[in-house]
Amino acid sequence: MCPHCRAFITTSDRTCPYCNEAVAPAASRRSAGPILGGFIPHARFNTVIILIVNFGLYVATSIFSMNSGRGNAMNLDGYTLIDFGAMFTPAIQAGQWWRLVTAGFLHGGLMHILMNSWALFDLGAVVEEMYGSSRMLVIYFVSNALGFYVSSMLKVGPSMGASAALFGLIGCMIALGMRRRGAFGDSIRGMFTRWLIYGLLFSFLPGIDMAAHVGGLIGGFGVGYLAGEPRHEGSATEKLWRIASWFCILITVVCFLEMYLWFSRSAQ
Repeated sequence: MCPHCRAFITTSDRTCPYCNEAVAPAASRRSAGPILGGFIPHARFNTVIILIVNFGLYVATSIFSMNSGRGNAMNLDGYTLIDFGAMFTPAIQAGQWWRLVTAGFLHGGLMHILMNSWALFDLGAVVEEMYGSSRMLVIYFVSNALGFYVSSMLKVGPSMGASAALFGLIGCMIALGMRRRGAFGDSIRGMFTRWLIYGLLFSFLPGIDMAAHVGGLIGGFGVGYLAGEPRHEGSATEKLWRIASWFCILITVVCFLEMYLWFSRSAQ
């Protein structure tokens, strides 16, 4: 894909046949990383890492829930989820701000994580392709945290799941469609507006955290509209986005460390 006009080109092109932009380095840098011998050709590194973290935490919480006798792998109990960092308004008001981040990596049951993972695999790959890895991480982090912040303002909880960040990914793609003019922008905006409608309709089901979804959508749209598309590698703008992405990773690590310390103290 040409980094300038976003037209699809071949890997052998040295300049884009549509806009005459030099594209060979960019096309090579952002080419898809095949997994399982190309069976999953569009997977992206950040998306896969997030999925691995989510499933790792799901296994840990499932084992803990079953050992406690309060739940099982299909449906985890609320006490376990709170212990591992779910959004819980009284705890957040008591100073456990880190729950706004950790809640987005937890899931309450097998169907919950499978459905979110299916959506994340597709959405994450698209956003990472269009926005680049650094912007994708910032969008995901802000959408996740803002989504659960809005949720904490409107409900008690517990609440958890990747769906707040998923709505943020939808929001940033709608923002991209609004920034881009012509048929390409119209196509993106129409496609992801339909994703949004389906997601919002699903949010009316019992037990679904609509507030987190709306908060995530706002966060993703805002960051996506501000971010725009990647520019030339090595530019000051790209360096700033890389710094911002590493800052988001650092904050996430700190949040999980805070969760671990709190969990260790509460278990004594």
